[in-house]
Formats: sequence, structure tokens, C-alpha cells
Amino acid sequence: MNELDFSGKEVLVVGGSSGIGNGIAQAFRAKGARVAVCGTRAKASDYSPAEGSRLDGLDYCQLNVSDAGAVESFDPPLAKLDVLVLAQGAVIYRRGEYRMDGFRAVLEVNLMSLMACATRFHPLLRQAKGALIIVSSTAAYHSTMGNPAYNASKTGALGLTRTLGEAWAEDGIRVNGIAPGLVDTKMTKVTTANPKRLEGALSRIPLKRLGRPEDMAGAALFLASPLASYIVGQTIVVDGGLIL
Repeated sequence: MNELDFSGKEVLVVGGSSGIGNGIAQAFRAKGARVAVCGTRAKASDYSPAEGSRLDGLDYCQLNVSDAGAVESFDPPLAKLDVLVLAQGAVIYRRGEYRMDGFRAVLEVNLMSLMACATRFHPLLRQAKGALIIVSSTAAYHSTMGNPAYNASKTGALGLTRTLGEAWAEDGIRVNGIAPGLVDTKMTKVTTANPKRLEGALSRIPLKRLGRPEDMAGAALFLASPLASYIVGQTIVVDGGLIL
């Protein structure tokens, strides 16, 4: 028996149009699952591989997670829901999160929408005795001086993972999380595209390389599989040793 075989399973990855979410979505597809992903743009062709988007073989849906009404009325193209991955994320640089409009905007995507999506799909997850995986960040474990909203939201995501893990275990839903370190995506270009910043970042990572979306995907596959059948409310740090 291959416990990482997801044939016959249906997976939804919110924030799966690019970056970490896209890597996770493609990993589930490669293991046999039918996978739908949500992004903010109107159609799949609005994304390009240069942005870290591989949408071949995935069902694409537009969803603005900042719009509570859109989340509530969203109807994914799936017959059931075995795995829900919440990988949506936002960040504002240049101290934009110190303005209240910026702070609220980041929290809306990174924290409020997690609860909105989780509760929206709770009935389907309960029916399938499924798994919910919340993508937070190693920022939940240390300060990020320029990004108070990102930090607060990711710390909140960690707490939400624990709490929903306890609350929904009785429904047969296993809730767990992944805390990525520095992963090479369009969201981290402010660091990875700056040679001096990149050198400093790599010097703090024991493995001496950036994370890749597929590194995060391995943890997601494990958490959604029978191999993790007795793991609830935990967040796995996947950071190459960054926060050690």
C-alpha cells in the first residue's frame, strides 16, 4: 500500500495559482488527486510560468479571499473535499503595514480569510473525514520589524491551527499546518533578487539554500496522508534550519 497515493481524492488549494500553494497543488496532482486551485485573476491563462505558476492539469477558479461574500458563495468544481490547503498570502513592504489600511489588508488575507475558508468548507471536510492544512510562516516564531501585519497574521494562523485542530477533531477532520522559511517565490523577490540581502539570508540558513515550493509540498503530502493519522493541531517548520 502506498500511503502517499491520493488517487480518487479531491483537493482544493486556496492560493494555489503560484508560489508555495502551486507547488503543493502540483504535488497532489502528481500523486493522483484531482486538484482545484484558487487565485485572484480571472482565468488560468493570466498567469505565467515566469511567476512560478504551473496550472497544467489543475482546475482553476477565481476567488478574492478578502471578499467575505465571495468566499461564502464560492462553489468549487469538486464532487467532494478530501484535503483543503489554505496557502493564500499577502505582504506589504516599505513599512506599508504600519499604516492601518495596510495592516488591515494583510490581516484580511492572511488571517481573516483562513477562518472564512475553513468554516465555508467545514461541512465538506466533515463529510469526507478530511484534512485541513494551513500555511503560516516561520515569521510566527520571531519578529519581522518591517512587517507587523504579516507577523501578527502568521502568528495568528499558528494559533488558529491549534484551536481548529482541537475543535474539529471530533468531526474526523485533522487540522495541521506548515511554517515555511525563506522560499523562492514572487513574494520573496525583495530578498532573493537583491544579492546582498540574499547573501545575508543564506548565511543564516544551515542548509545554505533557499526553500522551494516542492520542499513545502512534501510536508503537505505527509500531513494529508494516513502517515499523519494521529497528528492534530501541529505546525511543521520547513525552513532548512533557519530559526534554529
